[in-house]
Amino acid sequence: MDNRCEILIVDDEPIVGDRLKSFLTKDGHQVEAFTDPGAALARLDGKRFDILISDIRMGEIDGIQIMEKVFEKRLPIKVIMITGYATMELARESMTKGAFDFIAKPFKLKEIRHTIQQAIASLDAERGPSLASASSA
Repeated sequence: MDNRCEILIVDDEPIVGDRLKSFLTKDGHQVEAFTDPGAALARLDGKRFDILISDIRMGEIDGIQIMEKVFEKRLPIKVIMITGYATMELARESMTKGAFDFIAKPFKLKEIRHTIQQAIASLDAERGPSLASASSA
C-alpha cells in the first residue's frame, strides 16, 4: 500500500520544519513547512492537506488556534500537535479539541513517521483507500 500524503508543517523554529520536511519528503510525502502561522492558515485556504503537524507555542497564533480554525472550516485533516512545553494539561486540551496525537519535543523522527502512518490509516478508514489510490494514479 502506498501511504504518501500531503503534509503541512507549522513551527516557528525553522530548524524543526526543515528537519521534518526533509525527513518526510524522503518518505515520499508532499510537504510544505511554514514558520508563520498566519501564512500557513492562508495556505490551508488554497490547498488540501491530509495531515497538519503544528507546534503549540508560537507567536500571536498558537497551534491550538490553528487546529480550531481547521476544524471550523470542516477540513478533513488529521492534526498532530508538537511542543517543547509538554504538560498533561496541554496534551489533554489538544486531544479534547480534536488533535489526532500529541508529541513532545525533542521527538524521534521514527515517532513522527509512526504517528503519520497511523493518521493515514485513520484517514483511509474514514475516506476509503483514496490516499493510496490517488498517490499511485
